[in-house]
Amino acid sequence: MRDLNLQSEFPELPANFPAFFSKAHPKKLGIANLDFHPLIERLIGLTPDADTYFSCLATLHKSRLKYMKILEHQPKPTMDQVGPRALLQYGFMSPRALAGFLLWRKWIFDIDNRAGQETGYLFEPIIAHAIGGFPVSARRSPVRRAKDKNKGRQIDCIRNKRAYEIKLRVTIAASGQGRWQEELEFPRDCVKSGYKPILIVLDPTPNPKLMELIAAFERQNGETYIGERAWSHLEKAAGETMSIFLENYVRMPIQEVLLSSTDNLPNISFTMDDTNFVVVVGNERVSFERAAVISNDEGSSEA
Repeated sequence: MRDLNLQSEFPELPANFPAFFSKAHPKKLGIANLDFHPLIERLIGLTPDADTYFSCLATLHKSRLKYMKILEHQPKPTMDQVGPRALLQYGFMSPRALAGFLLWRKWIFDIDNRAGQETGYLFEPIIAHAIGGFPVSARRSPVRRAKDKNKGRQIDCIRNKRAYEIKLRVTIAASGQGRWQEELEFPRDCVKSGYKPILIVLDPTPNPKLMELIAAFERQNGETYIGERAWSHLEKAAGETMSIFLENYVRMPIQEVLLSSTDNLPNISFTMDDTNFVVVVGNERVSFERAAVISNDEGSSEA
């Protein structure tokens, strides 16, 4: 309601409700004893695209709740999983210190791997819905591979007859050679399937891989939007209401973190007991709840 300046239309909602991006646990962003359905019906009647706005925000909230659950329940690794890796560093530190390092390293890898998975389910789909399109899986895709008509291409967003490839960034170490070649073939497959290829890259940092990808799209008369042009294109496609969502819940958080990164890694420490996982980065301390979980061999897949 605050995003859309509609607080006065919903007097039953508390004025001091925490901001969405706050240190409050996501599960605390709920209001008891209110009937949801009349509220959402009123909102939809007041603002175009309010249903899409709410749906995208709910999807983001659900993902944040899920990741807090992952932090709470992710099992600790076992020495059976990581023990042989000790051969690479045995002797550089005491066996006790090395064992602790191996276990911490594996657990951090596990929660980061889960973060990558959850972000994959979230990032492109909410942008796609925000601009009035939808993502499609390879199995259901109308864009077929030129080298094998029986296989489709996963598409980040289809909007009318436009097929979007949406990327946060393209790095110089983008992919293995086979995977990279598939990315370069994407615009050609789109054109042969009757779709105009559109490349969206939110981080404008130049490098040879990015230039190569742009050239592949331009050879097929596709469109490319990089950095500020990418955000402007998305906001225009989203319209007045959904552009507010993109600004508040996608662009602003990502840009703020990107601009805050440095080449020098900050000092960091981790502690964990039966009830809390605590991270200290520089002078900032953050605590996450932990459930009573035990170590097992199924906490994650091996890298």
